Amino acid sequence: MTRTSDYLIPTTDEEMARCLADPEWRLFSGYLYKIIIKGDKDEEGLVLPFIPNRAQRKFIRRLWHRNIILKARQLGFSTLICILWLDTALFCENVRCGIIAQDREAAESLFRDKVKFAYDQLPDALRQMMPLKANNASTLVFGHNNSSIRVATSMRSGTIHRLHISEFGKICAKYPDKAVEVITGSIPAVPSSGILIIESTAEGRDGAFYKMTQASVAAAESGKKLSVKDYRFHFFPWWQEPGYQIDTDGVVLTDADHEYFSQVEGIAGTTLTNRQKAWYVATRESEFSGEDEKMWQEYPSYQEEAFQVSTEGCYFSKQLAAARKENRIKPTLQLLPNIPCHTYWDIGNSDGTAIWVTQRLGGENRVVRFYEAWGEPYSHAAQWLQGLGVMFGTHHLPHDADHVRQGQSRNISPREMLEELMPGQRFATVDRIQDVNWGIQQTRDIFPTLVFDESHCKAGLIHIAAYRKKWNDRMGCWSDEPDKAGGHSEAADALRQLGQTAHADAKREAGSGTQKRRLANWRRT
Repeated sequence: MTRTSDYLIPTTDEEMARCLADPEWRLFSGYLYKIIIKGDKDEEGLVLPFIPNRAQRKFIRRLWHRNIILKARQLGFSTLICILWLDTALFCENVRCGIIAQDREAAESLFRDKVKFAYDQLPDALRQMMPLKANNASTLVFGHNNSSIRVATSMRSGTIHRLHISEFGKICAKYPDKAVEVITGSIPAVPSSGILIIESTAEGRDGAFYKMTQASVAAAESGKKLSVKDYRFHFFPWWQEPGYQIDTDGVVLTDADHEYFSQVEGIAGTTLTNRQKAWYVATRESEFSGEDEKMWQEYPSYQEEAFQVSTEGCYFSKQLAAARKENRIKPTLQLLPNIPCHTYWDIGNSDGTAIWVTQRLGGENRVVRFYEAWGEPYSHAAQWLQGLGVMFGTHHLPHDADHVRQGQSRNISPREMLEELMPGQRFATVDRIQDVNWGIQQTRDIFPTLVFDESHCKAGLIHIAAYRKKWNDRMGCWSDEPDKAGGHSEAADALRQLGQTAHADAKREAGSGTQKRRLANWRRT
């Protein structure tokens, strides 16, 4: 038997048998499995022995029954898990392995380029010992042990002993119905003795992936002993990957970049080299047109940062990113005495009610409180507002607040109900806008004036970050229509009343200025 690196290479049948019985040798030696990697420039790809990298080895050492991986891009976890599942199906009897991807094309690509390719590259003698009983675009069934591996966008039928859900954050963001199917059908199909791996880059503070990640982080921070049903959290930031560094020549770091890296070093407890910083800035500029929020999502520096960015189809991702960078999202804001509080509402028949409370100070709109409730009467909101103990200016209601609705004893509009519940308060109805996208743009326009109290507006900020366009499955792109699902539109629509009101006020002031100039010209004449 000869030795290559740290692993032995068999030269006889007996040595081969001993090596094949060792799972570590099969996965780590580089002798058994081969993979395709991206080539440079015009090369289509390179075939190399599969040898787990540093991040992959760390994950294997910490593998648990239920696992959630939050990661930077291109660390090879999909490749690793495909090889793990193939190895399990080859060397264990009657095991069912599954891989779920966001769509059929992605699923078949994983299967073709990783699972099937690795099997086809096995030594001839081994493939003869482990023949295929079934082989198609989504399934391999092995004749020697009745084990199988398949890919799909959902798996509900039967037991799945090993399940990998790839890019679950994207599934939750773009295909919420598929996410529900995965949660209700596929995940329960994995027994307690099985292994489930959910991995993804972040897709904003929304959806099942975010909630499951937060639960696993909380479990890790509590120090509790994990049960077989608890998820173990695995985080892999970009700066832990040795390959993510380049020469500093030609890469210019701004003062904001230096400030950002200092913040990362403090939060993550690490020291970044100049080559690492150069790689980060060059990647941001070349791949994401300088957008910080894209780097936070695809190459997070610390776990909280990964969820600061919303999905590509979200309306206010750039505005929220700018607000954080400019320190306009404060830990808390003091309610200023003797300055009236203005409110901006979204109300509905069966929908929830959302309210933003603001105070105007100079050129700032200080957003100091947020309220939301579902299935509660208007008296609930009125009682909450009165409990703030502040002086109110104007309560701005959406255009349909004047619509009379049928009640149990009489027909009355929401505005009339609120005026009865809060006598002496001033209410105004915001004019209806023909195109909601124009109202959204007006809200974007006033965003530089907004300063948020994160402590008292956390839920509202999460809703604003997750407020997105509806995904068009047929066209494979974002539509121009807001997605009303998920409970985020109420907070966004309430904030839109602020944007539309500010736009209308500015228009009136501009008109008033024009009238004054005309009057002055007439007098001079």
